[in-house]
Amino acid sequence: MNSQTSEYRHSHVFDEGNPLAERKTRWALGLTLVMMVAEIFGGWLSNSMALLADGWHMSSHALALGLSVVAYRAARQLANDGRFAFGTWKIEILGGYSSAIVLLGIAGLMLFQSVERLFSPSPIHYDEAIAIAVIGLAVNLACAWLLKDDHAHHHDHHHGHAHEGHGHDHHHHDLNLRSAYLHVMADAATSVLAIIALIGGKLWGAAWLDPLIGIVGAAMVALWAIGLLRETGRVLLDAEMDAPVVEEIREVIEQFPIQADIVDLHVWRVGKSKYACILSLVSHGSLSADTVRQQLSIHEELVHITVEVNQPNAA
Repeated sequence: MNSQTSEYRHSHVFDEGNPLAERKTRWALGLTLVMMVAEIFGGWLSNSMALLADGWHMSSHALALGLSVVAYRAARQLANDGRFAFGTWKIEILGGYSSAIVLLGIAGLMLFQSVERLFSPSPIHYDEAIAIAVIGLAVNLACAWLLKDDHAHHHDHHHGHAHEGHGHDHHHHDLNLRSAYLHVMADAATSVLAIIALIGGKLWGAAWLDPLIGIVGAAMVALWAIGLLRETGRVLLDAEMDAPVVEEIREVIEQFPIQADIVDLHVWRVGKSKYACILSLVSHGSLSADTVRQQLSIHEELVHITVEVNQPNAA
């Protein structure tokens, strides 16, 4: 059996940090730390367990935002480290995954504190607590605005040649930035729920609203955390064989005038919108590995392509 191999890699193709996102995350971290201190101190003064709990929740979010900043910095500083075969982008994904675990822990803490407060209510200075909670919500919304991914989450690739006129919708965004964004949105949600509970307690004496809404908030945060864990986990485990680009590769091979059978195919993500591919074929005619690679290169998300073509020896 005759065999030939072709390998192609773009230069400077891998995502090495995100300076704008890193800068925004630093600003969000600073705002979160200031508001965290204000809520904890205000909760202690007003005897508001809801406000105090929100402040401690915010401290956990500050820790998660700090993880995101560290991940960005590590990806940037290690960008030229030869030990990373496909760049340092996955450091950011690891940061997002770690933040999701922290977020899940926050949900558990919220649930525990809410159930405890349901059975052991305490008097609250509502006016002071509501005022601080509203300021906290404003800070959270400002952080969310800072961390919102301005890049389109869906990018249409209109490929020529074999895919002329056919658009493919790929889901690409900064998962580390998204984890930071989810943390501040979770904190904003808990602030909203805390405000509702405090107003309800002040106007109608419904002290049970505070723990009940806390339980609802814990469920919301847990759902966000699980979704982020799944998304970052599949990247870390290279579980990308259901990505649209895999089917595009198969379509390219099927359209060759010479019959070629795929015997081995591996596709994994090496950047925010970039994939590596290893492809092994058995060709029943004259087909070069370079030809296959050139046809696959029309898909701009494929940045590292290795092709092996085997041709059975003539009888």
